[in-house]
Amino acid sequence: MNSTTAKGPLFQYEASGSNYTWDEYLKENENVLIAPASCFKQWPEPPINEFSYGMKLEAADPRNLTSMCVATVVGIQGSRLRLRLDGSDNKNDFWRLVDSGDLHTIGYCEKQGGLLQPPLGFSRNPSSWPSFMQRTLNGADIAPESCFKKEPASPKKNEFQVGMKLEAVDRKNPQLICPATIGSVNGDQIHVTFDGWRGAFDYWCRYDSREIFPVHYCKLMNHPLQPPGQKGAVGITPKFKGSKPGKEPSSPLALSPPSSNGTFSSHSLPQKSPVSSNTASNPTSPSSFAHEKSMSPREANSPDVTVTEPDTSSPSTATVCVYVNHGCNCGHYLNQHKISQLSSQYGPGSINQVLHGVIQGCIDCAVTDKVVYNLMPEGQGSVIITANHGNKHYSKRLPPIEKVSSFWCFIERVIEELACCQHFFTSQPLSSGCQQCTRSSVKTEDTDASQHGKLLPSKRRWSSESTEGKEKLKQFHKMRRSCSTFEAEASSTTVETPRPVKLSNTPSEWTIDEVVQHICDTDPALVPHTELFRKHEIDGKAFLLLNSDMMMKYMGLKLGPVLKLCNIIEKLKGRR
Repeated sequence: MNSTTAKGPLFQYEASGSNYTWDEYLKENENVLIAPASCFKQWPEPPINEFSYGMKLEAADPRNLTSMCVATVVGIQGSRLRLRLDGSDNKNDFWRLVDSGDLHTIGYCEKQGGLLQPPLGFSRNPSSWPSFMQRTLNGADIAPESCFKKEPASPKKNEFQVGMKLEAVDRKNPQLICPATIGSVNGDQIHVTFDGWRGAFDYWCRYDSREIFPVHYCKLMNHPLQPPGQKGAVGITPKFKGSKPGKEPSSPLALSPPSSNGTFSSHSLPQKSPVSSNTASNPTSPSSFAHEKSMSPREANSPDVTVTEPDTSSPSTATVCVYVNHGCNCGHYLNQHKISQLSSQYGPGSINQVLHGVIQGCIDCAVTDKVVYNLMPEGQGSVIITANHGNKHYSKRLPPIEKVSSFWCFIERVIEELACCQHFFTSQPLSSGCQQCTRSSVKTEDTDASQHGKLLPSKRRWSSESTEGKEKLKQFHKMRRSCSTFEAEASSTTVETPRPVKLSNTPSEWTIDEVVQHICDTDPALVPHTELFRKHEIDGKAFLLLNSDMMMKYMGLKLGPVLKLCNIIEKLKGRR
C-alpha cells in the first residue's frame, strides 16, 4: 500500500509518534464547547467494517454524479474505505464510510433499471467498456450485502454553534481526520476550521455532512486522529512528537456564505491574546492562527517537503460587482421563475465572494442542480460550490481566480456553458434592457415565415489577432474542459426551433441547423446536447466524420449520448 511521492512516503495515514487524543486538552479546558452527537449524521456507535481488500462494489463517481461505476476497495481504515474506480488511475481514489448511501453491492444499478458507466477519464477506448467490465467482474471478489450498512438519518436542524469542537476530514488530504472547530454558522452551512493549521485548509459544508464527526469518534472506530498544529486555538498547547514550530500568527478574514439577497458578510477572527475570556463565551477559530508558511497535516509529517502554495486565507484586495439581468434569456439549464427571484446584484466584494455567490446562485436556480454543478470546472481554488442530488450532498472547488480579468473570462465561460444570453451577467446594469434578447424575441415570431428554416446567427469571436483576444484565449485555455476552439454565439439565446422542413437526402450537404433537426427528430432524448453542435459549428460533412473519441474528448459528451449519436451517424453513412 505504500508509495512514494515528491512529498515523501505516502501511507494510508500519517502520524509521527502516538495518535493524538482529546483527553489532555479537555482536562485543561473545562469550559470548551463540544458538539453533541445529535448534531451529526453519524451513528452513536460506528458501524463495523466488514469489507476486505480487493472487494468490488458499485459506487457513484464523485466527479460525475450521474454515473454509477464499479469500484475496488484499495484501503481500509476504521469505518472508512479507500475506493478506486475500475478503469481509472490511483490519482482519483476517494474515501467513503461503510454506511454511505452511494455504495451498493454489484447488481444494484441493473435492478434499478440503470447501466454501469465508465468513470470520468476512462483510460481505454469507450467502445471496449462492455468487454472490460466483463473481464473485471469475472471471478472477482464481490462485496456481500452484509458489508453495506444503513445510512443514518440527518439531524432535523443545524444545532452547531460557533466554537464547538469536532473531528473532520481534511478534504485536501482525505485520508486524514483532524481536530477542528466550528468557525461560523450560516443557515444549513457550517465553517470547519482545523485546529492549528492555516485557513487554506478550512471549508464550508452542510451540517449533515458525512465528513464531520463528534469528538472521540476516531477512537471509537479505531481510526487515527491527526494532532493539531503548534498554533492551536486558545488553550491548546499540543504535546506531539515531531511537530514543527510555527511562525507568529496573522488574523485572516473568515468569509460567510452569501445571504439570499446576494450580499456578503465577513468578520475578522480574534487573535490569540494573553488576556482573554474563557473559550466557551468567546470561541476562537483555530484558523485565525495562520502561519506565513504553514503546512497541512500530511506535509508536516512527510520528509523533504517544500510548500509553495500561497496562503489563501488572506482577503483579496481586488473587488468586483456582477449584475444579473433578469430580462435576458437564461437558457434551458436554468429555471426562469427561480432566476426572477435571484438577487439582481452580487457585490461589490472580493473576487472569491462574488464568484461563490454567482456560481452557487446558478446551481440553486437550475432546473436540475446536478447538471449545472457538473458543468462547472473543478480546480484547486478556495471557492467551494455545493449541490444536492436526491438525499446526497456534493461539493467541489472551482479553479483559482486571482485577477479581475480572469474573473470576467470565467464568467463568460459560464455563460457559454449555460447557453445564456451573453448579457445575462454584466459589470454594469442594463438601463434599457437587453436589446439582443428583444431582437431575438421579434425574430422568433417571424420564424414560421421562413421557407428554408435556416437560422444564421451572427458570431462573436475573440480574434487571435488582437491583444485582448490573445489574453482571453490564454487565460481560458487552462479552464476549458471540452473544446479546443474558443467561440460563443453572439445571440447565445435559446431561439424557438423553426417548423421542421424536409431534409436533403445527402447528409454531407446539411447545414448546422439541419444536423440539429435530424438529431432531434431521430432521438428527442438528445435535444439537451444539440447546443454543442451549434457551438462547434458541426454541419453535415463534419457530422459524418465524428467518432466516439472526438465526441467524448473534444465535445465533453458522456458515453450514453455518444453511443446513440454514433448509431445515428452509422445509419446515415449506410444511406449514402
